[in-house]
Amino acid sequence: MIEEFRLPDLGEGLTEADVVQWLVAPGDTVTLNQTLAEVETAKAVVELPSPFDGTVSSLHAEAGSTVAVGAPLIAFEVAGGEAPDDPPAAESEDKAPPNLVGYGAAPSSTGRPARRARRSASSPSTADTAVLEAAPHDAVSETPPPTDRRERPRSTPPVRAYAKRLGVDIVLVAAEVGDRVITRADVAAYAERTGGSDETSTVEKPSAPRPEIGQMGERERETRIPIRGVRKHTAAAMVHSAFTAPHVTTFHTVDVTATMDLIANLRADRSLAEHRIGPLVLVAKAACLALSRTPGLNSRWDEEAGEIVQPHYVDLGIAAATERGLIVPNIRDADQLALPQLADAISALTETARAGKTSPAELAGGTFSITNIGVFGIDAGTPILPPGQSGILAVGAVRRQPWEYRGEIALRQMMTLSLSFDHRIVDGAEGARFVKDVADILEEPGRAMLMR
Repeated sequence: MIEEFRLPDLGEGLTEADVVQWLVAPGDTVTLNQTLAEVETAKAVVELPSPFDGTVSSLHAEAGSTVAVGAPLIAFEVAGGEAPDDPPAAESEDKAPPNLVGYGAAPSSTGRPARRARRSASSPSTADTAVLEAAPHDAVSETPPPTDRRERPRSTPPVRAYAKRLGVDIVLVAAEVGDRVITRADVAAYAERTGGSDETSTVEKPSAPRPEIGQMGERERETRIPIRGVRKHTAAAMVHSAFTAPHVTTFHTVDVTATMDLIANLRADRSLAEHRIGPLVLVAKAACLALSRTPGLNSRWDEEAGEIVQPHYVDLGIAAATERGLIVPNIRDADQLALPQLADAISALTETARAGKTSPAELAGGTFSITNIGVFGIDAGTPILPPGQSGILAVGAVRRQPWEYRGEIALRQMMTLSLSFDHRIVDGAEGARFVKDVADILEEPGRAMLMR
């Protein structure tokens, strides 16, 4: 009999997803919970497991297409014959496929599900370097976490989608680059060398000479990029936030020389060698301590209930810029972590974002956020609040500059903090008190001993 699998609700009220790539084809035999496809929601790339044992009958969507939740995605031929016209209610419920949330049905055996063999034998061990550097720059690991998939070319979903747009077979690129990760540049070079598809105008051909004005000929004058996935979700969220919460931003320039000296000492400590402790980690710790004294910045506005909700914990969001767009995964109960554990959590968050593997669960919630604009050499800004949060702190670059110190002018290491907050919940005095508390800790790290 034919069973149809419809795109399930992937959580957080998402209404659609883009098919990044299929891992099965019509005629393939699949097992329960075998990965069928990778789909990109407005928040993350998710693997869809099979709810059936059977044979793939047909695919209802092509790679790159957008599918609404509840729409047919794939059909299977499963054993059992034709279903009766009016099955008993209990039997119908027993045979109904589960409404998956990215994890699939409970397996009926302990054996590992099989997956259709791919044409490449490469075994990935690192994430793709095409994912742009995430915001917490000082916590970025040079070697992203390994993965145990051995049948797929070593690349990330954005690179595979890019290859799809160019009409390039990623397996052929893998054969050329050998035992290393495939990057966007590898795909572009292969397309240039082999004369890839001209269906997209997003490929730049560096070897082509720039025509003079008036001699453009048939060259494309503009590029049109579909608004989808994370970019679409982020745009809607930022517009909603900007026109719902009245934003106020306050700035404070801080002498962080003592903090930078502390970081140098911690890095020289062999017992802490495995922990990547940098300026962002110290700012995150200072923010968690300061929030205990200014709970309004760790609150949310509940319009429907007519209440201000104050959590008794800090789920700290760290903004990360990736090729798929801006995401803000968060660290659960960050206020309960010691400095080394907080450093480890930020490192893990960054590596996951670089690998394009941040899950919807890691993006949900968040009570206060930090964005590290200093990684781009920027001193200050006016960040927009993530929806549902009342505060976000932008961390500027650390710069050596002349500053008044103990009655004299000296070269000091300076940083600018930019705090945006929801003026419905936080007044100017509370916002200023928070920034001052963070600044006091960064100027004299020993002051952290006075806070709890």
